[in-house]
Amino acid sequence: MIPEHSFIIATGGGPAPLVGSIAVCFLAAALLVLVCQRIRLPGIAGFIFAGFVVGPVGLGIINDRESIETIAGLGLVLLLFLIGLELDLRGLLASGRTLLVTGLLQVPMCVAAGWVAFSILAGLVPSITDNPYAVLYLGLAASFSSTLLVVKVLHDRLQMDTIDGRLSVGLLIFQDIWAIVVLALQPNLDAPAIAPLVGTFLGVGVVIVTAWAVTRFVLPSAFRLVAKSPELVVTLALGWCFGLGMYAGQLGPWAEALALPLRPSVSMELGALVAGASIASFPYAHEVVAKVGNLRDFFITLFFVALGMSIPVPDGAAVLLMALLLAVVMAALRYVVFMPLLYLNGLDRRHALTVSTELAQLSEFALVIAYLGLSLGHIDGKLVSAVIFAFVLTAILTPMLFEVADPLHRRVGPLLALVGIRDGDRVAPEFHAERRARIVLLGFHRIASSMLHDLQRTRGTLLQDVLVIDFNVEIHDRIRATGARVVYGDIANPSTLLHTGVADAEVIVCTIPDDILKGITNLELTRQLRKMAPQAKIIVNTVRLAEADAMYEAGADYVFSWRIETAMGVVPAMCAALNGELEGFLTARRLEIGRVASRREVLD
Repeated sequence: MIPEHSFIIATGGGPAPLVGSIAVCFLAAALLVLVCQRIRLPGIAGFIFAGFVVGPVGLGIINDRESIETIAGLGLVLLLFLIGLELDLRGLLASGRTLLVTGLLQVPMCVAAGWVAFSILAGLVPSITDNPYAVLYLGLAASFSSTLLVVKVLHDRLQMDTIDGRLSVGLLIFQDIWAIVVLALQPNLDAPAIAPLVGTFLGVGVVIVTAWAVTRFVLPSAFRLVAKSPELVVTLALGWCFGLGMYAGQLGPWAEALALPLRPSVSMELGALVAGASIASFPYAHEVVAKVGNLRDFFITLFFVALGMSIPVPDGAAVLLMALLLAVVMAALRYVVFMPLLYLNGLDRRHALTVSTELAQLSEFALVIAYLGLSLGHIDGKLVSAVIFAFVLTAILTPMLFEVADPLHRRVGPLLALVGIRDGDRVAPEFHAERRARIVLLGFHRIASSMLHDLQRTRGTLLQDVLVIDFNVEIHDRIRATGARVVYGDIANPSTLLHTGVADAEVIVCTIPDDILKGITNLELTRQLRKMAPQAKIIVNTVRLAEADAMYEAGADYVFSWRIETAMGVVPAMCAALNGELEGFLTARRLEIGRVASRREVLD
């Protein structure tokens, strides 16, 4: 058992502040991540090993992990908020029965198949499976995949918008809904009751309706008030995330206080998911995802370190054997249940196999279900320990699953064809996606306004391929009126640029000079853009002419200066005036660019 008292740092000789415990966690995580990278293990393994080393089973530097777990839990809230922000309901529904039918059937079929498998294997570990609920709990643990792990790897690999990424997230959302059902039914396994389940879904409905009302009538105006300060936009978004999360969590106590017959039971995490989804269509979503991502990573690191602290001393070889069996059966169920379901519901063989492989890990919900089962007296501590070890093992292997998914398809494809799972007789679902931008304008000021006008006048069909990234939402509607697309974002933030699709552009242009840019220079922006978009042509501007060579060396394809470009236009006018040809020059210019006073630009 872990003592329930304040954190103790052994070298401190007394109660240590929470910040000291967090510092120890990150120091250990940093050191062990370096070791894991050296021996080619994923970084997640380093975080888990760090928790084990500094926790009560290891060096005992931190003896009480309760406060760390509380803070680490924020990581899960932020993760689900970000999932909601990137949740494209139209895209998920566009997959049709591939996602909907598989999502509805995956968990019940896995539980049934897992129950059969563990009933057969029970004789190998009788000391763990000797109570009537053990096999059921093992089947439940093997049926859920980890939202936290999968989404983190998808984010790290920039695969959220791929077919695998969208299908994986969609299936995980269905699993989360099934997990809510399981958690509602668990306390009533001896005498199942319908009221808790109805209360849960009623609570979810109340949260969704509340979110719709607030995002329809309140949040648009609130976001517009702070739009010119990206930091305040993120603050407002996080306030909405935790505000709706706390509201969701309080529905049960409020219903109890009012003596209502039903007790809505909604978690803060689910409230955060709804909060993110409710503002996913707002123009600020990209910026929030980019900036909250770093904050989420801080808490997620603590989550894995806290998980490492929870690893118990194995109570005999039976616990380790059960953990291994659980991991193996869980992986097998992905190919026996998930893959056939996906294939039979229209998905092509390759993606059916890769998605099934990438979801082959235990879920954090398996831990929650196991701990609740222990508190209810359904299972004992040995089975909970086995679930923990299985989760740790599969968590460490998760990044590798993404690496082997495609090579595995190439190797086993011929074998799958022998059992009727053939390649080429299915097509991958087409998800709703925005048209790829060929030209990206970073920031929007007077120079960009004139450029957009001339594109509209001379190359109008090209405007549908133009994307503008700028945080002045007051002009967004006027930009869209030209035919170009526009998204809210701070161009000084590299994560924002990645999330808005800059890496796929053919031409990237920054017209904002350094004396207007905040938080970055054109030179640094050039370096970042060249890393993000190695194939793109990058056009930037310089105020100081001496910096032009450095910009070319940093990767710019064309560097311009507004004063030189102006001189190139005005000097011919001067010469024409000296030669008495100014009137003819002016006529020619008006034929070329039109009357200046008649130009209707976004910015006058």
